[in-house]
Amino acid sequence: MDALEAWSAQLAGWAIPEHILAAAPESPWVLPHAVFVRRADRHLRTPSGATYEQLTKALSPGGTVLDVGAAAGAASLPAGELISHITAVDTNEALLAEFGERAGAIPHRLVQGRWPDVAAQVEPVDVVVCAHVLYNAPDLAPFVEALTSRARRRVIVETAEIHPLTSLNPLWQRFHGITRPAGPTADDAVAALRELGLDVDVTRWSKAAAPEYRRFDELVDVSRRRLCLPPEAAPEVAEALREMGVDSRTPPDLGSSGRNVVTLSWAGVHPFED
Repeated sequence: MDALEAWSAQLAGWAIPEHILAAAPESPWVLPHAVFVRRADRHLRTPSGATYEQLTKALSPGGTVLDVGAAAGAASLPAGELISHITAVDTNEALLAEFGERAGAIPHRLVQGRWPDVAAQVEPVDVVVCAHVLYNAPDLAPFVEALTSRARRRVIVETAEIHPLTSLNPLWQRFHGITRPAGPTADDAVAALRELGLDVDVTRWSKAAAPEYRRFDELVDVSRRRLCLPPEAAPEVAEALREMGVDSRTPPDLGSSGRNVVTLSWAGVHPFED
């Protein structure tokens, strides 16, 4: 099996067993809006990390940006002083509205839809940024090819070192008695990208610990839903989270990116010329 096929096969392994999904009282596909908004505001207050550094370098002295899977703008808007125009793509209308609010005076365009389905609606830009979306892209080749085709200077992709949902694996074992996958990982993504012929630069780094939820019970509720459990299971989920060592004072989003991340970058299709 080649690297692209292995990537797709590993992601397919994350499907929730049908009998568990059918019995779920609520959809497990939870999109915690507050987490994305809080993360964007934190990055806007204190820009940092390899993705920010590479984005500002690629944009200098200024340029246009495409943010794919933009959410509220955590990956791109901290470099706002260098951005002459930005296009944000996301499937979620509410998060795009949050992005637009935070973009403020930066000229911007909001495109609702799934990448690469909406790629034809987007003009080429100087730099394309895409943060924490790769694990939602089982068909990696067209996804990445569309990113690259829109970049004149650079494509910058941030992703978790391991699949974000692996942090919930002990809870799936505890509540459902099933073993969840361990991959794919960022290394698998790099192998697949290089199989596509891309000369990928890899930077590994860690984010500082920060609370993703204001209250522990918010984390409990989101985790419960992700585990396909009913509301009455909340006390058991809370107990399990505490036993896992989750700090109730700074609750993380267990289905999110985690602290260990990797920034991948490669050249766009048209080298930048002064």
